[in-house]
Amino acid sequence: MTAQHALATEAPTLANDPALEQHVLEIAQELRCLVCQNETIAASHADLAVDLRQQIRTKLQEGETPAQIRTFMVDRYGEFVLYKPRLSTKTLLLWIGPFVLLVLGFIVLWRTLRQRATEADTPLSEHDVQRARALLGITREKGE
Repeated sequence: MTAQHALATEAPTLANDPALEQHVLEIAQELRCLVCQNETIAASHADLAVDLRQQIRTKLQEGETPAQIRTFMVDRYGEFVLYKPRLSTKTLLLWIGPFVLLVLGFIVLWRTLRQRATEADTPLSEHDVQRARALLGITREKGE
């Protein structure tokens, strides 16, 4: 068996209709591969992704809408299957969390900088200067 033949047998089954196949890929771009997790099922070569693309193809041929197919996938695999999670009460923290942390970071930075600016530099007393010189071994020369 040649390498080309091996690759040809692993290629996913495509629909005879290019428009249908394009529609399958559009829907598959919105769904996460449950095996790879960082890829859509359109880009993944995992067996599960191939099966899910075939399932999308079949459901489209049966007349289901993309929304019905997404709902089916979410019902079966959970919200995680959506590559871009929907805004809901369950995912609200995911969507607003980064912005809240960014605002909190700016507030802390602003307060810290403001506090530093208002702190007055207090001059050392003569006693503190003498003590520092003694610790450092510095003696006063005449004329200072």
